Amino acid sequence: MTELEVILAIARRSSFRGAALELGMSTTAVSSAVAGLEARLKVRLFNRSTRSVALTDAGQRFVERIAPALAEIRSAGEEASTGPDAPSGTLRINAPQGVAFLLLEPLFSKYAQRYPQVRIDIVSESRLIDIVAEGFDAGIRLAESVPQDMIAVPLSRDIRMLVVATPEYLKRHGTPKHPSDLLKHQSIGMRLPHGGIYHWELERNGQKLQMDLPVRMALNEQLAIKQAVLLGLGIGFISERFIEEELKSGALTPVLVPWCQPFGGLRLYYSGHRFVPARLRAFIDLIHELGLATN
Repeated sequence: MTELEVILAIARRSSFRGAALELGMSTTAVSSAVAGLEARLKVRLFNRSTRSVALTDAGQRFVERIAPALAEIRSAGEEASTGPDAPSGTLRINAPQGVAFLLLEPLFSKYAQRYPQVRIDIVSESRLIDIVAEGFDAGIRLAESVPQDMIAVPLSRDIRMLVVATPEYLKRHGTPKHPSDLLKHQSIGMRLPHGGIYHWELERNGQKLQMDLPVRMALNEQLAIKQAVLLGLGIGFISERFIEEELKSGALTPVLVPWCQPFGGLRLYYSGHRFVPARLRAFIDLIHELGLATN
């Protein structure tokens, strides 16, 4: 079991040292565990160099098979030791960058207060992963990105992206009246996981536009984009949830609002084909109790 946990930790961290820190082991012990398992399996699980660690094809297949099995074993052990209705262990959730900040109050804070025996581990990253294969209890993504074979629980109302800038920026550069006017502006772009820049998606009366704007600065976090826009470095396309206070105070001004249509909001999703641990059931119950999707 220890060797298998080591393999999964290295796969998550892409690092022997990172796995050692996560598991509270020495790097030497981690290396020995991998070497021992590879020797018994007679297969190489990782390609490693002085700079990187990556799964081999055989290692990838091995991890995909053992991750859900280990999750079931951990859940069974927790249920046996604490009872089926007592939340315990570690609630592991994979979420996009910035989402944990939005949900810290009231969801995660209230859960932590109500279930102090549960450790909360939130991994924030842009790439969409297989939550079962990588050992997560659940994931959080926009409704359109949730895999079809997963059970989805609404976490927020519909989301709207807004085109925003500071009043001073608009005074200097003019206020766009039509999406085509945006081509005269410098934008703060969103860098996507594959390296490209997100094309702003605008829609009005069935007319859909994808805007490929001049990018003055590219960032991969919504909070950083908001800060750049607040500094007057350009015009931005930001989720309304991230800028509620700035809109109320007038620090940011929305433009082209009729072109900014809402779409399906955040969803917590998890596999319906495996045992649902008490810690996750309690988390789902709290989501329903708080009514986040209607607030």
